[in-house]
Amino acid sequence: MGTDSGAEDCEALLISAVQAADTELVRSLLQNDGNQKVRDQAFCLAVRSYRGHIAQLLLHHSADPFPCASDELLPLRDAVESGSPALFDVLLGDHPESELLDMRDLARHWHETGVETELRRRTGCQDAVAWTWVQDDEYNSTNEFTLGGTTVRDGHGAILTFLEKLLGIRASFEELMDRALAHPHQDHTVWGRSAIQLAERCDQATWSAAAALRTHPDPSHRLFGAEVLRLTHLFDDSEEDPYAGPAMDLFIDWSAEETDVAVLTEVLLALGEHGDLRAEAALLPHAGHRDARIRRQVAHGLSSWSSSPPAFSGDARTALLRLMTDPDPGVRKTACYTVAVGQDHDPVFIDAMVAALDDTDRLVQLAAVYGLAVRDDERCVEAARVLGPPQGGSPEEEGYLEAVWRYKWRRDHG
Repeated sequence: MGTDSGAEDCEALLISAVQAADTELVRSLLQNDGNQKVRDQAFCLAVRSYRGHIAQLLLHHSADPFPCASDELLPLRDAVESGSPALFDVLLGDHPESELLDMRDLARHWHETGVETELRRRTGCQDAVAWTWVQDDEYNSTNEFTLGGTTVRDGHGAILTFLEKLLGIRASFEELMDRALAHPHQDHTVWGRSAIQLAERCDQATWSAAAALRTHPDPSHRLFGAEVLRLTHLFDDSEEDPYAGPAMDLFIDWSAEETDVAVLTEVLLALGEHGDLRAEAALLPHAGHRDARIRRQVAHGLSSWSSSPPAFSGDARTALLRLMTDPDPGVRKTACYTVAVGQDHDPVFIDAMVAALDDTDRLVQLAAVYGLAVRDDERCVEAARVLGPPQGGSPEEEGYLEAVWRYKWRRDHG
């Protein structure tokens, strides 16, 4: 009886969490609830409620959209007009080319007209438009506008870009860049979809166009160019890897010249993805940068991949130890995590992680616990007990603490 009651409570909680748009609670409940019917019902509810990011999460956890009745889902046109690429993605399915072309034209109309202008035309309302920044999918966000009781997101440019790809329409570099720059926020879904689509082309024309932006006077253009270049190399899975050398040379020179913090952060991210000593040498001069975002990126980019067995160079070791005591908790956590995954067993790092157990920031402490656990250091057990279970259903905290469980299993069964 108790088990059935507990399962029913979990099922009711999942529906309530979807209704409340509580993504983290939904994520947490999906780890424990195995009721397929309830997951399917929750998916239908998420779609009807225009919560595309939660619908995507449910799909990733085995929800099946097919049991939903046709009146429980939304027409594809409604998904396009909602301006939510996440909602559009979960409803796309199979549609004839003629319908996709109509949806392309509709998305283009919203994108070119602008959400606020189109909302005023449709509602006839002259009140002030309310807007807020909202998560649209796991990685990207949009602006959400409300006027006259109608709410629309401004992700139509991303929907347009995706539809063009499906239809085999190759938009020019300039057009995709203009779409991105109409939303000058790197986490905006239109920016992200434009950069990814260009990078997936992995051709010389796209590379050259992006590289030419390095000297553009506007930092947003330089940022877009840097991201396209970084992703072009990242997405190239050919054996030749033709962009590795050019990317390394370009980003090394760029890192020494760039003055804008957002652009420099992207450039340093690109260098860190190469993981060799030339990249390290370009990262290290920025370890004392005045902006914590840059120091955090240096801490993220340093690695021990370039040696066997894994070991940090002397300069990287010095920088990481300093960054583990940085004034900014995000920098400290990142440096601690880099050390934890680096597999360098120098005792100086063990001592630094033990010291980090007394940090004032919980995530820094958890990163230190993780680092000790993967090194089979018994002190991780008591530290994890003191910190307690993951808070707020955080996947990051769960990952750190799971390493302690794995250590204890190795200790007791090895």
